[in-house]
Amino acid sequence: MENTFEELGLNEWLYTQCKAMGLSKPTPIQINCVPPILEGRDCIGCAKTGRSFGIFALVLTPTRELAFQIAEQFNVLGKPIGVRVSVITGGLDMRSWPSDLAENHNVISKPIGVRSFITGGFSLKKIKFLVLDEADRLIEDDFGEQLEVIFEVLPKRRQTLLFSATMTKNLEDMQDLAMTKPFFWQQISQESTVEELEQYYILMPADVKDAYLVHTLDKYLEKNKKSSVIIFTNTCK
Repeated sequence: MENTFEELGLNEWLYTQCKAMGLSKPTPIQINCVPPILEGRDCIGCAKTGRSFGIFALVLTPTRELAFQIAEQFNVLGKPIGVRVSVITGGLDMRSWPSDLAENHNVISKPIGVRSFITGGFSLKKIKFLVLDEADRLIEDDFGEQLEVIFEVLPKRRQTLLFSATMTKNLEDMQDLAMTKPFFWQQISQESTVEELEQYYILMPADVKDAYLVHTLDKYLEKNKKSSVIIFTNTCK
């Protein structure tokens, strides 16, 4: 019986990639079905699906862009041990969820995706790690109700990791709700504003903000034709 992917007759590039993904040996259905498949025969294979041990780590982020960035780092750092990651980008529509969601041990999502995940019948009872990245934005962007639903179904015995650019009153309240005697560390900024930098605040109704921004840029670029402009935003549509 073949005990390695190489012995199954796979091309070198394929069994090398299997090793790189952390797949040390083929499963029984692979051992028995791959050879006739490579011979060009039709094949019917019946076997129990691999057992899923449930979600091990849940990472919550305020934006889908950040979710994909985090997933990329998971995949790079976890490649030697075959770490499996799913990113939930959709909301209530389960058809937008990854097809292998039940088999992956790490899930990265916006809070609304996880709330739908719960109502869709998936369990969070085996989670060992809860990570809230950019937690200040998770609180300030009206995710509070969704977070409460998530916290209610999470196991009490878990490790919660909270990362934020700033420490606010709302984050202090979340700390009391979701954490147990957490270690706290805050970086003290040594940077100061450059003296030559001019800073202005312009207060206006939200419904005219975009129009006023365009008007301001037009006027500025008329007078400074060789200038460049950088615009910072919370999200990009």
